[in-house]
Amino acid sequence: MATQAEILWQPGTRELKESGMARYQAWLAQTGYGHFPDYPALHRWSVEHLEAFWESIWRFTQVRASRPYEHVLDHPAMPGTRWFPGARLNFAQNLLRHVIDQPDDREVITEVSESRPALRLSRAGLLARVAALQAALKSQGVEPGDRVAGVVANTHEALVGMLAATGMGAIWSSASPDFGTAAILDRFGQIEPKVLLAANGYRYNGKCFDRRQQNLDLAAGLPTLAGVISLPIVPELGHPEDDRFLSWEEIMAVHADAEPVFVQGPPDQPVYILYSSGTTGVPKCIVHGAAGMLLNHSKELLLHGDIGPDDCFFYFTTTGWMMWNWLASGLLTGARLVLFDGSPGHPDMNRLWDLTAEEGVTHFGTSARFLGNCRKLELIPGRSHDLSALRVIFSTGSPLLAEDFDWVYHGVKKDLMLASISGGTDICGCFVGGSPLLPVRRGEIQCAQLGVDAHAFLSDGSDAGPERGELVCLKPLPCMPVGFWNDPDGSRYRSAYFEQFPGVWAHGDFIQFTTHGGAIIHGRSDATLNPGGVRIGTAEIYRQVETIPEILDSLVVGAPDPEGDVQVILFVVMAPDQPLTAELERTIRTRIRTNASPRHVPARILAVPQIPYTRSGKKVELAVARMFQGAEMRENTGALANPEALEQMADVLREARLLA
Repeated sequence: MATQAEILWQPGTRELKESGMARYQAWLAQTGYGHFPDYPALHRWSVEHLEAFWESIWRFTQVRASRPYEHVLDHPAMPGTRWFPGARLNFAQNLLRHVIDQPDDREVITEVSESRPALRLSRAGLLARVAALQAALKSQGVEPGDRVAGVVANTHEALVGMLAATGMGAIWSSASPDFGTAAILDRFGQIEPKVLLAANGYRYNGKCFDRRQQNLDLAAGLPTLAGVISLPIVPELGHPEDDRFLSWEEIMAVHADAEPVFVQGPPDQPVYILYSSGTTGVPKCIVHGAAGMLLNHSKELLLHGDIGPDDCFFYFTTTGWMMWNWLASGLLTGARLVLFDGSPGHPDMNRLWDLTAEEGVTHFGTSARFLGNCRKLELIPGRSHDLSALRVIFSTGSPLLAEDFDWVYHGVKKDLMLASISGGTDICGCFVGGSPLLPVRRGEIQCAQLGVDAHAFLSDGSDAGPERGELVCLKPLPCMPVGFWNDPDGSRYRSAYFEQFPGVWAHGDFIQFTTHGGAIIHGRSDATLNPGGVRIGTAEIYRQVETIPEILDSLVVGAPDPEGDVQVILFVVMAPDQPLTAELERTIRTRIRTNASPRHVPARILAVPQIPYTRSGKKVELAVARMFQGAEMRENTGALANPEALEQMADVLREARLLA
């Protein structure tokens, strides 16, 4: 096995000369911005000359605007920064630039679903469906600034819904159809949508889930709705028999001759409302603006991701996760998008590798958890599948273990860029991630992204240097939220990100920057453990525990001990037919003590049937920790993929006499 920080991949001639980042680098020199010989020099310029950098992104990516901006930054201090004032543009029009320029029969969307036959949509077909839906939304009274919400699967209807709404100047917000009714109302009830797009059902892991009654309940619970558009995700289910419901098929037929519209608005025109996880309270409604999403996603996809018109981009995601918005922005690159709706494990864990081979995917996006599961199952898709087209793997959702880096280069392909990325819903983008100009080192994220002045801060606000600390951003980014919904004075927004270090964005992750510019995420800082006053990132424990063959999954939290300190509690999910023995507990503790520190060693190790996850695949540490504070979590379980896991954990804790 490779050792820590060993280089696993080096950029070749193509990456250094022909990648999107390399072409941008050459363009900067040609247009007079400067000559930057390597990525560190380029990044240094991007944060020291913020206005020139973002102006260059606007120009290089050829943003389409009906009116030019007056200047780049109106107010450089955070919060309250205003970007590109004076400009007028439309988000959807920019995403669809390749489609609008050449609305031909080239395939732009490939949809693969458990629920219905595969669908292949051309550029002309996509544009026609966007126009038809816009005509239907207009007939329902949708105007600029109105909200259009979707309880939608990752199918072409979700993409069409977003493009139609934002093209009209409306705001798009989505949730996955596997959310419970209460969880959806917690979200959409706050933003008062005018129209709802609702999947009639979905299939997952071979099982059909009928959502027609839930959609009737949602219509009753959202009094601002002018209408509901029912989507035939499971064709044989049909649609609710209710006057408020229109069918997707009828809309597409009636408005087949409609022309698309692209309403021009200011750069901070809201286009998306995303939500915090909602596992410890009502979700926050995070509002993102047109220029911020467009410029940041252009930078991340075209430059850092090296996605271009000849590529095929796939990301396994649901519409309730910001990675869906990231995938949707793939349209601006001209690449073909592959949408997948279903279980990645049905009929087996080769399903996504089958899809990658069949569709010639060049850019494969997934979660760290998926790659870890493939490693534990000892899959070797590089031998069993033709992955010759695959060039980049994106991984996010949680820190990627060093052993999973090893597995990718052993089991998938040696010649690809493994881009572990980390950011969040808060910016709908990345702080740290990949670069085709840099090597991939074992267990590390390659770099801070261009324009991101990221640092690790100690609790007193001093720079942590190469030590672990709070992930902060010292300079504004255009993708920082326009604000929170229903937060007129901005107090909730300021409290969320700027209260800890005034004038500095504090993201809530625990991070360490290496001496060569890489980054290691140590988990959420709000879930950081503090035994004996020593701050410990939970990811440091997962790195040790989840490579033990007998353990499938784990979760660690801090709980108060009788002496007023914090004790580390480790939950483990055992592999089939593997008991949690005293010998295995000793092995776990020894590995943690040796490879982390004595402070990391858990006071108790408890076996549980499963670990609770959010619907976007993140471990729910805070909700479990709140059990020890006597917090009631029932009202928020709709935000979880497996809410029964919380009660199972509570039962185990009560049996262990750790919970009353």
